[in-house]
Amino acid sequence: MMRVSEPAGGLPIEGEIPSLSGATAWLNSPALTPGALRDKVVLIDFWTYSCINCLRALPYVKGWYEKYKDYGLVVIGVHAPEFAFEKNLDNVRRAVSDLGITYPVALDDRFAIWKGFDNQFWPAHYFIDSTGRIRSHHFGEGNYEESEQIIRQLLTEAGYTNLPPAGVQSATAVGVQAAADLAHDQSPETYIGYRRAQSFGSPGGFLQDHAHAYVVPPRLGVNQWALGGTWRVDPEKAVLENAPGRIVYGFSARDLHLVLGPGSAGKPVRFRVQLDGATPGLNHGADTDATGVGVIKDQRLYQLIRQSGDVRTHVFSIEFLDNDVQAYAFTFG
Repeated sequence: MMRVSEPAGGLPIEGEIPSLSGATAWLNSPALTPGALRDKVVLIDFWTYSCINCLRALPYVKGWYEKYKDYGLVVIGVHAPEFAFEKNLDNVRRAVSDLGITYPVALDDRFAIWKGFDNQFWPAHYFIDSTGRIRSHHFGEGNYEESEQIIRQLLTEAGYTNLPPAGVQSATAVGVQAAADLAHDQSPETYIGYRRAQSFGSPGGFLQDHAHAYVVPPRLGVNQWALGGTWRVDPEKAVLENAPGRIVYGFSARDLHLVLGPGSAGKPVRFRVQLDGATPGLNHGADTDATGVGVIKDQRLYQLIRQSGDVRTHVFSIEFLDNDVQAYAFTFG
């Protein structure tokens, strides 16, 4: 591929790429260093595999990699865990495989790379030129057309020519990776562990770190939630001590997701979802059927509701039929 000299564009210089040596493991690649990346344009994607915002951005990141990997682009997914189970190498390896990620992934379990970039967000994209300088960044979802233009500009500056046509319309996304319905999303990310929990509606609040019988009140307001049954709530999650147990949430959004996992024994957990006391029907998510039935086998984000028609406010309920389920956080879209 011919390389030509191009003058620098108008993007500012935000600093030098920090060390990547703090990674605890690498997937799809041997360990990479800033020196080894010289003459390449680098996209750093801070993500974690249970993060809905990261998952919705992922089709674009994968699309850019496939389109420009033969034209000088290197993508590095820096996996910075939000929950303890995301530090498990086997969990991350399974997620990388299931998500079809083939570019290098650095596991940043100690947040060393995160701190080197002074990062604070999932997802976060940093655009690095062929001399190792950070030239731009973007936090959160969206801005995909502008991000691709930055990639193209940096590749052109580096001397790469005959780039394929621009355009993100080829990025296809289904299930949890489909774009959010922002016009109807009125429910916030909601953590279940007591360290960050808000709007908890069970009478008496939490009994921290001890098994306790919780009750769902007769009515829940929008964005209020409650536990039913015997649960042990710790800073990060709630663990069901005795089945059956319920979590109920009054929400206003097209999609409802819940980060869940089986307990330490790894046994599958059966569950049943309802909307306003009835089976979800056509409003079921990717991880349930029309009757609301599903099984938790892995520690990950589960899509439980995707409203198929007019989006309305509902009371969501999930009943777990087996012990030891772990529940971490609701997200919406």
